[in-house]
Amino acid sequence: MAVIPSQDALTVRRLRLGIGVLGIALPFVLVAGDALLTGRFTVLDSISAYHRTGMRDVFVGSLCAIGVFLVCYRYARLDDLLSTVAGALAIAVALLPVAPADADPTERLVGRAHQVCAAALFVLLALFCFLFARSSPSRPRLPAEKRGHHGIYRTCGVVILAAVGLALASNALPGSTQDALRPLFWCETVAVLAFGAAWLTKGVAIVKDAARIPGPPVDEPGTTRADQPA
Repeated sequence: MAVIPSQDALTVRRLRLGIGVLGIALPFVLVAGDALLTGRFTVLDSISAYHRTGMRDVFVGSLCAIGVFLVCYRYARLDDLLSTVAGALAIAVALLPVAPADADPTERLVGRAHQVCAAALFVLLALFCFLFARSSPSRPRLPAEKRGHHGIYRTCGVVILAAVGLALASNALPGSTQDALRPLFWCETVAVLAFGAAWLTKGVAIVKDAARIPGPPVDEPGTTRADQPA
């Protein structure tokens, strides 16, 4: 007989799936929506730059939703702590706009705070990917499918960190090159897609586990076997 997941376990899965879907969809929705509103296809300097366009509400709403999902996320103690901090950072990124070209000192200060929060958020999201790849002490040897999942999580974590590094390095490029290539936007997009892919994979993996793992809930208090690392 298959495990009937607890409400808490179902909530965790839904949060993971929701976070993954929002992360993957965000860059595409912003670009497509801005193109529809303005009548022209333009890639802006960064994902955050859409805060100052007609897609502001979508940008702010999506990041706040991700932030709330992360704050509400409950799993192991370390995951809980990191997700709460990451959720607060996501909301801060949403509410603190990037500085415009003609920014006054206050706007530049807010823009700098936005950049710090965004960088810290991406680092935490990469750390989450590596946490997803950890194994339960009671199950040091994992089935081949789960080893594959763990490989995906680690890859996503490395991709996020590499994208953050390239984004920082792109500041050294001439202004004309940055205007032509939009490296910050593409690095952010790659990082967001990797983040979304990791959470979506984790959510789908444990949904599969719930349907095939027999027996009563075990291991961590407040979780079922379906909640163990997938």
